Amino acid sequence: MNILIVGGTRFLGRAIVDAALGRGHELTLFNRGTTDPALFPGLETILGDRCHDASKLSGRSFDAVIDVPGMNPGDVRPVVDAVSSFVERYVFVSTVSVYADHSTPQVEGQPVLVPAEGQDPGVAYGAGKAAAEEVVINAFGDKALVARPGLIVGPHDPTDRFAYWPRRIARGGRVLAPGGPDHPAQFIDVRDLASWIMTAAEDGLGGVFNATGRPTTLGAVLEACQRVVTAPSELVWVDDEDLLAAGVNPWMGVPLWIRVPGWEAHAEVGIERASASGLVFRSLEETVRDTLAWDLARGGPSQGAEGLSHEWEQELLRQLAPVSDAANI
Repeated sequence: MNILIVGGTRFLGRAIVDAALGRGHELTLFNRGTTDPALFPGLETILGDRCHDASKLSGRSFDAVIDVPGMNPGDVRPVVDAVSSFVERYVFVSTVSVYADHSTPQVEGQPVLVPAEGQDPGVAYGAGKAAAEEVVINAFGDKALVARPGLIVGPHDPTDRFAYWPRRIARGGRVLAPGGPDHPAQFIDVRDLASWIMTAAEDGLGGVFNATGRPTTLGAVLEACQRVVTAPSELVWVDDEDLLAAGVNPWMGVPLWIRVPGWEAHAEVGIERASASGLVFRSLEETVRDTLAWDLARGGPSQGAEGLSHEWEQELLRQLAPVSDAANI
């Protein structure tokens, strides 16, 4: 296939390029060139801003376009207008944040957010993506594929929402674990998402698909980290209410921990449609191992990354789970 990939190659874009090249596809990149231009030196790259330079794509013929970073209709429409007459299929990477209700399990076909003035940034993000989906679907109909991932993890993740845990457990000692081992979690390895996107494009799949991982628990994630690393560690589970009272941010103040009203089903996204169409997953241990190896190779996170600082974690443990009481937590 001759594929145009819109967006940078830092994380998901990078994994999609790797997956496509591994399958022998011909690729063209369209981005601003802000990621490492030497990463894929043999690929044609059209430099430009999608909102102002999409005309550079006019007249180019592609079997598929994969649009990774489009955030709203203003981002998406210029590219759609430029290629709609010359492209067989348009793949748009959206998000499960488009759903209007996260208090119940999210499945395709449920209501999505609608843009409105004055929305907080979190809601505006989901609403913008939902409106961008509509632009793609209106232009391409059943030749449009909309992928709705949740939390994406793995090597090259620019956030620290997952790498925090393998790195923290590799440090050993008493580890503050939020809530309880049954706290829900759901995410997808970036390489599994990229592989499914390529399979879906090859198969000519159309429609809307939730594309995230199997529901799991925070306990299962942290135990997988303990199996992968060699440093001895003790998980010290601290109650939700104690963490909230101590001022910990309920929205991933501790990575993978969410205690925000209205998001009770944030880790209950239905993935049956995507699974039936070829979405498969590597082991959790492989994701942990590869993420930790990448994190160590880069020298750890940048200043201000997500997660508890060592000092605050230790202070919270002293306040909420002193050593003498650890067995009761």
